[in-house]
Amino acid sequence: MIEHIAAARRVVLKIGSALLLDPHHKTTLNKTWLDDIVAAVTQYSRQYDQQWLIISSGAVALGREGLDIDKAKASARLTLEQKQAAAAIGQVVLTQGYKESFAQQNAKMAQLLLNTRDTEDRRAHLNARATIETLLSHNIVPVINENDTVTTEEIRFGDNDRLAARVAQMAGADLLVILSTIDGLYDKNPTQNKDARHFSEIDVIDEELMQYAQDTQSEISTGGMISKLEAAKIATDAGCQ
Repeated sequence: MIEHIAAARRVVLKIGSALLLDPHHKTTLNKTWLDDIVAAVTQYSRQYDQQWLIISSGAVALGREGLDIDKAKASARLTLEQKQAAAAIGQVVLTQGYKESFAQQNAKMAQLLLNTRDTEDRRAHLNARATIETLLSHNIVPVINENDTVTTEEIRFGDNDRLAARVAQMAGADLLVILSTIDGLYDKNPTQNKDARHFSEIDVIDEELMQYAQDTQSEISTGGMISKLEAAKIATDAGCQ
C-alpha cells in the first residue's frame, strides 16, 4: 500500500464516522486517532511532494448529543430533520478537531460542504473544482463532507464513499484511499463466519463480486461494503487507482 501512496501525486482519503468516534463514547471525537491520521497525511505530503484531500464523515454522529436525544434511544435512526440539525451541530466540532490537528503539524485545512449537484451540474462542478484547486495551490488541505444540513433523502449521496469517488474524479486524483473498520472485502461476513475468504486484491468489479458485499448495519455509519465497491468502480472508471 505504501508504494501506491508514494507513487501518487494527488490522493483523496475518505474517513468514516466509526473511525473518528471515541470507542467508549460514540458522540465524542477520538482526537488522539485524528491527530495520528493528520500527522501521517502531512508527513506523506511533505515526504512525497503530494496534495491530499480528506473526505470526512462524523458530523451527524458528533451532533446527536447536542440534540439531547434520550440516551436509551441513542442508537435509534434519526429523522431527516434530526439528521440535518445534528449535522449543523456536529460539523462545528468536526472542523474544529481537524483545525487543531493540522495546526499541530504547522499545516492548514479548509472546510468544504458539497452535495450531488456540486458534482453533477457543470457550473457547480467547475466552481467546486476551482475552489479545490485554489486551496491545494496554497498548500491547504480541503476537508470535505456532504452538506447534510440542507440535503434531502432524494438528492443526497447517501454515504461519503460515493462522495469521495466523485471528488477524486472531480479533482483528477491518482489514488483514492477508503479507511474502514474492516480490512477489505470477504466472500461472507467475517464476524459471523470464521472461514470467510479475504480478497487482498481486486482487478475487476463485476456483478458476482458485488454479491459478496453487504450494507452496513451500524447506526453510526452509512453505506457499508456495497458503497465502497461502487465508489471504487466510479474512481477506477475515471482513471483513479
